[in-house]
Amino acid sequence: MNNEKIPTNTNINWYPGHMAKTKREIKEKIDLIDIVFEVIDSRIPMSSKNKEIDDIVKNKPRLIVMTKRDLCDEEESLKWKKYYESLGYKVIMVDLIKDNKWKDIFNITKEIGKEVNDKRIKKGLKPRRLRVLILGIPNVGKSTLINRLVGKKATNVGNRPGVTKSLEWIRINNELELLDTPGILWPRLDGENIGLNLASMTAIKEEILNKEDVCIYIINTMLKFYPDSFRKRYKLSEDIKDIVMILDHIGKNIGAFRNNETDYDKVYTTILKDLREGYFGGVTFDRYEDR
Repeated sequence: MNNEKIPTNTNINWYPGHMAKTKREIKEKIDLIDIVFEVIDSRIPMSSKNKEIDDIVKNKPRLIVMTKRDLCDEEESLKWKKYYESLGYKVIMVDLIKDNKWKDIFNITKEIGKEVNDKRIKKGLKPRRLRVLILGIPNVGKSTLINRLVGKKATNVGNRPGVTKSLEWIRINNELELLDTPGILWPRLDGENIGLNLASMTAIKEEILNKEDVCIYIINTMLKFYPDSFRKRYKLSEDIKDIVMILDHIGKNIGAFRNNETDYDKVYTTILKDLREGYFGGVTFDRYEDR
């Protein structure tokens, strides 16, 4: 067990070959695209926003879709929504499981894309389906979003990064078709806590960062912003502050023992699962004041 403070600058170099290939293929097809859906995670609205999107999509009109609204701290995440709107983006927050906001997304898309078909009509051409590029980092809910828009399963979905493997055109209806893409990150994750936030929410594979470091980061972040929710989950009293004592207490609480010692790996796995599945309630790790 490492009780040292985790470095805030993770300096992760992780850019698999398929991400470089995807970026190249998107640039080759960008002239076919009318609108871009940029999908980000409402729990990490800054960390999950790909810094290279602007370069990839040029000046294409953009709708930012903030997914996992049901899992975020809505009060905090709405600050980010307003911030991105102040930069000129259209932004919508959605719960991919329970929301019925698909009509809103269609209406915003038609509003943004009206200029495309107005130009075609002026040239004497018939209107055509709008072509939308859907982009985002791994595991922000792109495939689930597409399945909701289609109204049936059109793509594979999984709670892990790297499910979508290649670019694929998907017809939504007579007015809209999407170009789905694999999740892509930027080559170097060197912002303060960016890598730890991404690992906490499964945007990068667990083996990229040490699971222990990620879980200690989660504990510290939860105790800083959502102490009551975290302590209630594990029946943790306020007088227990040492990180090792906290982990040992959680181990006892969940029955994670091996040879009368805490099974830390099981504790880490439990903390990660509880965070990702919303057992702490709504949380947002990116804080607006730190932007």
